[in-house]
Amino acid sequence: AKEAEELVTLLREEIGFFKVGKQLFLHSGPEVVRMIHRHSADVFLDLKFHDIPHTVARAGIAAARLGARFFDVHASGSLEMMEKTQSEVARCCRREGLRRPKILAVTVLTSLAAADLRRVGVDDEVEHQVVRLARLARKAALDGVVASPHEVARIRRECGKGFVIVTPGVRPPGAAQDDQKRVMTPGEAMRAGADYLVLGRPIRDAADPL
Repeated sequence: AKEAEELVTLLREEIGFFKVGKQLFLHSGPEVVRMIHRHSADVFLDLKFHDIPHTVARAGIAAARLGARFFDVHASGSLEMMEKTQSEVARCCRREGLRRPKILAVTVLTSLAAADLRRVGVDDEVEHQVVRLARLARKAALDGVVASPHEVARIRRECGKGFVIVTPGVRPPGAAQDDQKRVMTPGEAMRAGADYLVLGRPIRDAADPL
């Protein structure tokens, strides 16, 4: 938590959102989100909810009450799960006067390639599966998706301009890919049509993060 606050303090004038993932949230809990808000910054709560519809909807309501600007669910959790989460979160925000967070659907993780999908029973190309899940998220009235830069252009064509695309798998030229398999540089991802870029380790682990 101390390291996180040091980064927020250093970077808050340059960064649009701070992404809070599982490791930090399990270590520090909701207080880390409140800390970021105290620094007048927004939070993408990246916990990738994937469970039965009722459970995910209740988790989404908790994320809204916590003040997350974005949170995400796994699109593979089903159309029903996404629809229920969207409708229940919207109803709660209207009733309690809360700012409604944007709800994003995680498509196919950037650490996965076609061979990984085949091992879990998806016998299709990665891009086709990503776009299939993006269409499902749009049908559920979610605000957008999380997808690698390789699929951004096609998602934009299929789902339209107003559909938010948040893009991990972004690495500056020459940076290590780590466990990412489908990557582009920041410039390439932006030219492809991404709305938001997720860069963690290249900034966090740099000698000079700013």
